Amino acid sequence: MPESPTPAVSVIVPTYNRPEHLRECLRALAAQTYPDFEVIVVNDAGAPVEEVVAGFPRLRITLINQPANQGHVAARNRGLAAARGAYIAFCDDDDLWLPGHLADLVAAVEAGADLAYSDAEVVVFAATPAGRVPRRRELFAFDFDPDLLRRWNFIPPSTVLYRRDLHRRLGPLDEAMADYWDWDWWLRVAPGHRVVRVPVASVLIAVDAGGENASAVPERMAPNLARLVAKHRLGPLPTSNFLRMLAEPELQPYRRPSRIVWDGRVPVG
Repeated sequence: MPESPTPAVSVIVPTYNRPEHLRECLRALAAQTYPDFEVIVVNDAGAPVEEVVAGFPRLRITLINQPANQGHVAARNRGLAAARGAYIAFCDDDDLWLPGHLADLVAAVEAGADLAYSDAEVVVFAATPAGRVPRRRELFAFDFDPDLLRRWNFIPPSTVLYRRDLHRRLGPLDEAMADYWDWDWWLRVAPGHRVVRVPVASVLIAVDAGGENASAVPERMAPNLARLVAKHRLGPLPTSNFLRMLAEPELQPYRRPSRIVWDGRVPVG
């Protein structure tokens, strides 16, 4: 498929002080089988990443350097403002897409979905001198259920693609939600729109074995969870994260099988 002057998809990648992870992320994007996309890297006033970006001349990358650190939600909104594609996808800089991921999601949206999400594998990585090494992997796969969505966020942001014009009707991402910006957005989109799950585990959701991820200690996010609960009138909810969710008794009946496509050899170092 030849590139179009205006890309079909805008992939927004916020980054902050993780140039090696960003390099791995861009390498995975460069391996996508669906070619008609742009990448908007938003550096949230972290270490320079120009050299990293320059290493991927075949990708259509726009680099935006935030003048001051404003947080990852503001970085995503900055990327949304620059997006040209009809569809939006997010990829955290430490997550990895497998090659068919974007093609599957575009097919789902072109078939009529307003928002599509894939399954994922949650991968616990250990840092070594040679780079990140996977130590544990678990399938993260849940059918879409609007009632379940009001109790648990079962849609990791790096698994999602949706129609950009949703923002025209619903507004930008809510920066006041901070760590729960994604859950807030899914709750805003779900009523009146078609949400479709693609049952392929085509994303690797990175979890650091040393507990350095922002969501590794979910109790720190309790004030933001309280804001989300108040905004959507959700009732009491536990703090959690994607890895902890896999052990939640309430969620076991909702877990689903998926097509596993990772052979363990995706470059991660």
